[in-house]
Amino acid sequence: MNMELLPLVWAAILGLSVTLYVLLDGFSLGAGILFPFAKTEERRDLIMASVAPVWDGNQTWLVGGGMALLTAFPKAFNLLLSTFYLPLSIMLLALVFRGVAFEFRFKAKQKIFWDRSFIGGSTVAAFCQGLVLGGYIQGFDLITHPNGAESLALHAGSVFSPFAIATGIAVCLAYALLGACWLVVKTEGAEQAWARTAAKRIVPLIGVAVLMVSLWTPYVEAPIAERWFTMPNLLFLSPVPIWTVALFGTLLWSLRQEHRWDGLPFLSCIGLYLLTLVGLAISVWPWIVPRVFSIWDIAAPEPSLMFALVGVLFIVPVILVYTAHAYYVFRGKTDIHDVYH
Repeated sequence: MNMELLPLVWAAILGLSVTLYVLLDGFSLGAGILFPFAKTEERRDLIMASVAPVWDGNQTWLVGGGMALLTAFPKAFNLLLSTFYLPLSIMLLALVFRGVAFEFRFKAKQKIFWDRSFIGGSTVAAFCQGLVLGGYIQGFDLITHPNGAESLALHAGSVFSPFAIATGIAVCLAYALLGACWLVVKTEGAEQAWARTAAKRIVPLIGVAVLMVSLWTPYVEAPIAERWFTMPNLLFLSPVPIWTVALFGTLLWSLRQEHRWDGLPFLSCIGLYLLTLVGLAISVWPWIVPRVFSIWDIAAPEPSLMFALVGVLFIVPVILVYTAHAYYVFRGKTDIHDVYH
């Protein structure tokens, strides 16, 4: 395998890790974002019980994505983590509070503190991920210091730019919708009706958020606008927004079909978010550090990439099989009287 192909393989591995994390841990974070809107103790118990068997395994892909970035593109890892150290540190702290809430809430007599930990941890983690995404899309400038050290300067000037904040809100809404659709799959009766209603209310909000971010993105970065809106790219890339609109329609229709397959809203939501990730990949390709370094510019040496790839080819299938097995074992509707913990 030559040096031109190896970075592509590792970029695909990194993309797989990010995609699986967003889809799998996304509904778990979404359940936490919806948690304060569940007014009864039984409903809150059911929400947490629906994700308790799988939430920790879902976060494997967050670790995997970080390790793939460190292994294949170590310079990008160093530069990006230094630039986003504040939102990433807050995100990790939020995930700790959320994880502890899973361990203690079912055992506590007074649950209010753990409820707040679950809600706050889920919402803050999702928002911080959106901040990082917004800053990443806007791109960077490379600064070389007098001592030879290098760092990145955000084009937006701050991780709390208006575009990054809007992206953070959009990510929270996206996870909340994914969580609501997950609860449609895992619950029944009054709880399922509540989840359907929540999803129906979020769909218009996420539609506005996706449209706003999609139109704003080309505005903040001229190369992205050129990629999407010049011919013949406009023609070749038009299926992405067309299919996105079609999946929005499918999602709305499926949420109104209360006596049809419960999994259709969730699958429609997954399809919708896969298309948004495809759009993101098109916008930033082939940059690993947008507008500064491509995946070929700062890939690790070929022997390192080959050595690590051998391990990945063994580890990733094992994790995929384990994840599939976990979802198979805990398939079906969640029973609050038989909570896994």
